[in-house]
Formats: sequence, C-alpha cells, structure tokens
Amino acid sequence: MLAAWGTLPGLVRQLSGLGGCARPIRLSGYRVEHALDTTTGEIGPELHRLDSTDLPAGHLLVRCNNRRTTRCATCAETYRRDTYQLITAGLRGGKGTPEQVAAHPRVFATFTAPSFGPVHNRPDSGRCRCGTRHPADDPALGTPLDPERYDYEAAVLWNAHAGAIWRRFSIYLRREVAKRAGLTQRAFRQYARVSFAKVAEYQRRGAVHFHAVIRLDGPDGGDSPPPPWASAELLTDAIRAAASTARITGPTLDGRAHTFAFGRQLDVRPIRSADFDGGAELTDRAVAAYIAKYATKGAETATGTLDRPLKFLAELAGLDLSDHARRMIRTAWTLGARKDLEHLRLRAWAHMLGFRGHFSTKTRRYSTTLGTLRQARAEWQRLQAALARGEDPATEPAETTLVLAHWAFAGTGLTSGEQWLTDALTPDTTSTEGETAHA
Repeated sequence: MLAAWGTLPGLVRQLSGLGGCARPIRLSGYRVEHALDTTTGEIGPELHRLDSTDLPAGHLLVRCNNRRTTRCATCAETYRRDTYQLITAGLRGGKGTPEQVAAHPRVFATFTAPSFGPVHNRPDSGRCRCGTRHPADDPALGTPLDPERYDYEAAVLWNAHAGAIWRRFSIYLRREVAKRAGLTQRAFRQYARVSFAKVAEYQRRGAVHFHAVIRLDGPDGGDSPPPPWASAELLTDAIRAAASTARITGPTLDGRAHTFAFGRQLDVRPIRSADFDGGAELTDRAVAAYIAKYATKGAETATGTLDRPLKFLAELAGLDLSDHARRMIRTAWTLGARKDLEHLRLRAWAHMLGFRGHFSTKTRRYSTTLGTLRQARAEWQRLQAALARGEDPATEPAETTLVLAHWAFAGTGLTSGEQWLTDALTPDTTSTEGETAHA
C-alpha cells in the first residue's frame, strides 16, 4: 500500500518532521515567496511556492502540541520535558535565571482539597474503612463508600473555585511573610518577593489539589538575594498560616451556602540543592521531575473521566466510565444549567469535573517561560535545517522577500499507513526520571 503512493521517501521526511506526533493538525493551502523591491515596493516574480496538494501527505502537517498523554504521548512528553526545565531553572538557575536562586529559601508544598465524604483508600494501617486491604491498582480507590451520601455538588464547585482559592492564598502568603518580617505589605515589596511555580493534580476521587515550589527572593526576583531574615522556616510558617485562612465564598444553592478552603492535609518541606541518601530530603532535581510528571495528566488519568469536552450529556451513555466519574460529570452538567452559575461554564468543563484553571502556572520572576523554551527549540531546528541545506546560519537574510500564505484547517490525525510509518520512525523517548519526589 505504501509503495503504491510513489512518494514514500518524501512522506518519510514529512512525518519525521513531526517528531512522532500522533494527532497532527492537517492544513490545506499554500505559501508563496515573491521578490520585493524595497526601493519601489514593486512585487517581483515568484521565488518559491509550497502547496499542500504537492506534499506527500496531501496536507501540511503540524504538531498538535497537546499536553495530555491520553491524546498524544509524544507531544505530552515534550511538554513534560519543557516543564521540567522550567521548574529546574527556578531551583538551580539556567535558561536566563541566575544560579544564585539555588541559595534562596524554597519549599515544596502540597495543598489538598477538603473532604466531601469518605472514600475507599489505602491508609497507613493498610485496611480501608470498608474492611478491605485495597491493592494500589484497585479501581475502587477514590470512589465513595456511600455514593448516595457523597457531596458531589460541593466536589464539583470546589474544582470550579480551586483557581480562585489559590489566588487568594497567594495574596495572603505575601501578607503573612511581611507580618513575620515585621514589615507592612507596601514595605515588603522593597525587601523581598514571593515566587512560585505550581501544577494542578487530580486525586483519585476527582478533586483537584496543587503541588507548588515556593521561593523567597529579593525585591527583583531571582536576580537579587533575599533579605537576611528570609528562611525556609519563616516561609513554611507563613504558608501554613495563609493556607489555613484563605477562603472563597461560593454560591448559595437552594438555601445552602458554599464556602471553600484547602483541606486539612498540608505538606510543606524544604528543598535542598544536593542529593541525599535515605529518602529523607527533597532535592531540586526530584521536585522538578515530580511536578513535570503531573503537568501532562488530567482528570482522565486519575479518575477515569474524559479527555475532551462533551457536546451532549447523552454521550455518557456510550462511554466506558466509572460510576463515580459519571456522577461527577452529570453533577457538573446539571449545575451548568443554572443561570446563577453560568459564569463558571460548568458544562464546557464537565469533562474536567468542573476545574477550568490552568494546569501549570508560575509567577513572572520564577524562571523562564514555556514560550521561550519553544522559541529556542524552533530556532535550533531552523539552524539545523539551514546547515543541512549548506547555508551559512550566521548570514542574515536580506529583507527583500514578500511572503503570502493562506492555510485552512483540514482535519487531524494520520491515516493508517502514516501511523505505521510514524511508529516505525519514532524511538521511545519517554523518561521515568523523577517518579518519586524523594532523592
């Protein structure tokens, strides 16, 4: 079948450029370069033309860049590696971040959701409340002991307000740090800055919680040393105080007022720069890998729900979902019909169990950005392409070319033959680095 195409070498080259993407975006259209007289503005003859119909795949193929492992494992791995570099830069320096940040006070904190009812779990005692010793892969883990009494409404609304709770916490954290330093909030900005990077993770019960690297810097961020009073102990104490007081007033539904706050389980541990034996200390390398791992996972990974939006609730009937995930989605869909909750867009985010925030966020001065990392990778790829063509990459191109392009969406994915070739061309680049947050 592949030989019948007659363009196998060209198709191999085109697919190789995708880097193993399993769901590329297919575009139809063209790109034309014309000579341009910069003195008169006259458009000259056509120099080069790229037409999608002339490409071996019949379309221009562009990587999907989806962060979800369930949608495209290869693009998700690229996203994970970029997130790892972003987190690492804020812990060790590099990528434009000074190395002195490694000496700044920093901690790794996990903020959990409150309880909405007892669920099947694996406590330290080894036996669940139901009397069973659940294995680690038991699908019952995270599901309610009594679904009829589980507070699905509050669980969905917690997810919908989780981002707002984090914003409130970050405001309170700065206040608490300033208080412990004996400073007003206005004066605090002249001495120090709180920088952080966080990711959202779904627990098995479908509730969002956060993992965060939080760092104390000088007033200019990582470029300036923290004040003498800044310490990991002070930062830890401030985090605990801010987390215990941060609250969001939610909606009142059928006479029931909702208020949201973090759960009682709060884990805050200092991050060390060197590797330690015994698993008692956290290292910057392990923390970066741990956070990056969750940047590519959504509700579908932990809870067994969907990785795409629903158009109609009736779609649930034909999907293989757990009863718990199905109830969470139905609750979000039902709440989404209320006028007083339309600002939460719960139907649009029902597949995410109500959560509509970004999975990974950071403060501006924490480190580099994902966009900067992607731009650097694109520039490197252009450099390699120029070298392959025998061009001098140091030579600046003259601005005498006019580019006209028009591209239209033509679909996603690969044909069966293209998929076979992609699988054959793509090595296994996934990494298990940092599967634990302990050194």
